[in-house]
Amino acid sequence: MMNYRQKTLLGLLSAFGGHLANTDFQKYLFLYTQEFQQEPSFEFVPYRFGGFSFQSYADKQRLVDIGALADAEDWQLKEGFATAGLFDEAAYSRCYEKYSHLHGTKLLQDVYRRYPYYATKSERAAKIMNDQELSAIAAARPAVSAACFFTIGYEGSSLEGYLNRLIRNNVKTLVDVRRNPLSRKYGFSKKTLSDTVRKLGIGYVHIPELGIASDRRQELNTQADYDRLFNSYEKQELKQNSKALQDLFDLFLKDKRVAITCFEASVCMCHRGRVAKAMSALPDWKYDIRHI
Repeated sequence: MMNYRQKTLLGLLSAFGGHLANTDFQKYLFLYTQEFQQEPSFEFVPYRFGGFSFQSYADKQRLVDIGALADAEDWQLKEGFATAGLFDEAAYSRCYEKYSHLHGTKLLQDVYRRYPYYATKSERAAKIMNDQELSAIAAARPAVSAACFFTIGYEGSSLEGYLNRLIRNNVKTLVDVRRNPLSRKYGFSKKTLSDTVRKLGIGYVHIPELGIASDRRQELNTQADYDRLFNSYEKQELKQNSKALQDLFDLFLKDKRVAITCFEASVCMCHRGRVAKAMSALPDWKYDIRHI
């Protein structure tokens, strides 16, 4: 079985002839999702050669496993794999007609010119864009800002949407405060998350002492249930882990823009709100806290 994202990859690749280099395919996929889909099937982050979807490569591996794509460095439909009738063929054709004349450097230039935010981490921009275009890319970079402490949850978010929140807020270090940093959602288990943020120039630190054991998180149905749990957490785990709080504070003083992360989208339903509250109660605290 294939999901809609995976069908999108195959349909777009088929429209462009069934074989594309990595960078070209990423750019066509970016343009397709930006301009030919009302609800983009993929989101993108600024990366080495412009907008990049980590999710697309996870889906690529799934398509290799089921025999739809060749197990190759670039993007190749597996010979004999049928794609007709499965996809939004009219939209793929319009994308092909509009952009197939662009590839390589010219394709990058076109995307960077019109979507400068996604070129802010590019290794190629300085070599292929003029001074005015580079100024537009520089202006799209998040400004260097004052010290700020953030909290962020990944519930309901794609990996790329989550990463863009970190990037746009100029977060320097992500601190995982889950006791057990595992997730069934792609991108949010410790190894993948730590590897990915580091590729984007963001540090990763895990402080499990600030987490809550999973067996204490059962039967949380109302805000009152969460409040009882977090009140207990404040009185027990946080008081017993003053060193971990101090380590977090020291890290914050060093990196200035630090985000703590857990699962829940709402800070009211996540213990990271109580961690932030404990930080704000430290004697030397004088900094802003933002929930993103």
